[in-house]
Amino acid sequence: MPNPDSASSVNGRPGGKVVVVMPALNAARTLARTVSGIPRDWVDEVIVVDDNSSDETIELARELGLHVIWHPHNVGYGGNQKTCYLEALQRDADAVVMLHPDGQYEPTLIPKLVAPILAGEADLVLGSRFAERGMARAGGMPLYKYLANRVLTTIENQLIGMRLTEAHTGYRAYSRRLLLTIPFLRNSIDFAFDSEVLFQAAHFGMRIVEVPAKSRYFADASSISPKAATSYVLKTLWAAARLRLHRTGVLPWRKFKP
Repeated sequence: MPNPDSASSVNGRPGGKVVVVMPALNAARTLARTVSGIPRDWVDEVIVVDDNSSDETIELARELGLHVIWHPHNVGYGGNQKTCYLEALQRDADAVVMLHPDGQYEPTLIPKLVAPILAGEADLVLGSRFAERGMARAGGMPLYKYLANRVLTTIENQLIGMRLTEAHTGYRAYSRRLLLTIPFLRNSIDFAFDSEVLFQAAHFGMRIVEVPAKSRYFADASSISPKAATSYVLKTLWAAARLRLHRTGVLPWRKFKP
């Protein structure tokens, strides 16, 4: 439950401390624009974790007055998030929003992401680009990504017993309870981290809610290589299959053990 001492209720916002974490890698060109869109009356602190960028991400983040942590060497997208969540927990966050610094996801959605968590109604809130018909394509999602997302989400829903409209959004908010319950430090350090967290949330009975989320695709928005994308798909399907095997007791996996 939210800590009533962390923040008082303002503008209809429930009490509780809200921390935005931004896993960053060479985000200097988009960071300021993304941060400027964050509704600060709903956010108490912004943490940037720099994964050994070669540009001015760290300097710019400090100029913007953000809390900065830097990695002396690159640890990957999943490894970066582990640092993000550990630091947010250390700073007594009640709700943690993972916001990509490239501006692909709209920061103004943050109130809708954290409100169910602060109200004690959800542990994981997903910003789904498929919650409303036509939203994903209207936001510029390439057709191949649209089709791959639809197919993968359908398979995962069947394997895990979920009913999500999108299992592959990078726009998420987590409750403190979730981050203290799921063993996310055991997860992959690459892009498969997000899928493993979602499967862990489902397995541990976390309350999952979706809200419609617009996305924007443009030149500076980050993207993964075809090789990394293929690896992500295979690891995601493997994690879903391993959860099924874990539940039957055939092949236990420590990622799904308390």
